[in-house]
Amino acid sequence: MSTPWRLPDVADVGFDAPFRWLAGGWADLWRTPGPCLAYGFGVSALLAAAAWGLYASSLAFWAVIAALGLVLVAPILAMGPYEAGRRIEAGEPVRLGRIVLVRTALRPDVFLLGVALFLIFSIWLQAAQIVYGLSTYQLHDTLPEFLAFALGTGEGRRMLVAGGLAGGVIAFAAYTLVVVSAPMLLDPRYDVFMASVTSVRTVLRNPGPMMLWAFVVAALVLGSVATGFVAMIVVLPWLGLASRRAFRALVVPHEAAAATGPAGEGAEVRP
Repeated sequence: MSTPWRLPDVADVGFDAPFRWLAGGWADLWRTPGPCLAYGFGVSALLAAAAWGLYASSLAFWAVIAALGLVLVAPILAMGPYEAGRRIEAGEPVRLGRIVLVRTALRPDVFLLGVALFLIFSIWLQAAQIVYGLSTYQLHDTLPEFLAFALGTGEGRRMLVAGGLAGGVIAFAAYTLVVVSAPMLLDPRYDVFMASVTSVRTVLRNPGPMMLWAFVVAALVLGSVATGFVAMIVVLPWLGLASRRAFRALVVPHEAAAATGPAGEGAEVRP
């Protein structure tokens, strides 16, 4: 399939768009609950095992930071639900094997996006280590010890504020890069450069709605982490399907724009 010679159009959306994406993703989830929930269970089990491994190694701080950093890498983990959403839209059957091993995701451009997210995640870890190191001279081996320091002392609360500000900036940079580029890369016509630039353009063109979508995604992911990753079984495929709908509403291929005009759902296409 040939590569488009210029970037796709970007649509304007309103503040109600994130809620429509969530509602559509929820409906999609229950059209094919078996494969989607099985996918969510598998990813959740792996994440829980990794977090428990860090905690069992007396690395409570790193377990907490890595769990919070899941917000950064969640888009790459949702390739299966993106493919499920594409299949639902195309009227194709959704099978677990097809969404666990997504053939169109096995290409260098998806790998490069994953590397970019890993580098941002590494910066996140280094920033957290610096803030933690400047806040205390002690290492907190257990989660109760760490929470007692973070919530019960002035140094801990200042650490949370400084870490929240630094982490928020890093997380939003990652979100801007990947919010539509991850599902977009399942279309082999687009490379990682086109997808990443288009992702940034969608945020710049729709700052309010995309900030709201970022808050919704972060709240659901972090809320799932707080349940010991149990809620992630449902939340990961739900957000993946909703993100596929967000991509379809925000990114308009030129042939679609020429054939249909505005992008639908009340959106206005802007080049």
